[in-house]
Amino acid sequence: MIKACIFDLDGTLTDTVESIARGVNKALVHFGYSKRPVEEYNFYAGDGIDMALKRALAAAGDTEGRCLEAGIPLCRKYFGEDPLYHVKPYPQIRETVEALKARGVKNAVFSNKPHTAAVQVVEAVFGKGFFDYIQGQTAEIPRKPDPAGVFRIMKEFSVRPEECLYFGDTNTDMETGHAAGLYTVGVAWGFRPRSELEAYHADCIINQPAEILQVYREKNR
Repeated sequence: MIKACIFDLDGTLTDTVESIARGVNKALVHFGYSKRPVEEYNFYAGDGIDMALKRALAAAGDTEGRCLEAGIPLCRKYFGEDPLYHVKPYPQIRETVEALKARGVKNAVFSNKPHTAAVQVVEAVFGKGFFDYIQGQTAEIPRKPDPAGVFRIMKEFSVRPEECLYFGDTNTDMETGHAAGLYTVGVAWGFRPRSELEAYHADCIINQPAEILQVYREKNR
């Protein structure tokens, strides 16, 4: 019986690529580099804002990461100025999570954003208390694909791996869900192509949020 669902945030619940691009591009300009096109951030994002900066710097010409150390606090500052810039939920996400809630399912968010930013974005977009638990990156909970955050959520919900589903849009998410022993679902509407989800052995791949309920029903048979 499925009792809980864990969702990645960026590229799974919310379209945040413009928000990430804004903060990182401001840091690039500070160091004299040109802004990178927003669509490139579909591949820079997914492993935290620090890694997004590292990838963008390399693409801009700083292949040795000379500006990375100074750029990380600067990038976080820019991102913190407007973390909700053009952030929006994907169509059908709210309705789908509400349908899960109506069935008694606990729902959590596990993000590579710093914890405070993750909470701020989720509560601003969906409302306080809409998700039962939000977990971002902290000193105790490292970035995905480390599954520590998944284990924290399962402990909070008192559920076993076989009672939980994990949803995400990147290779990092597939590794995270599998490392925790969860049935791991790739979502094809996010930042990365379907081929990446296949290459990292998603247990199944869905094309639209409404299919989340189908996965839930099938796993409960």
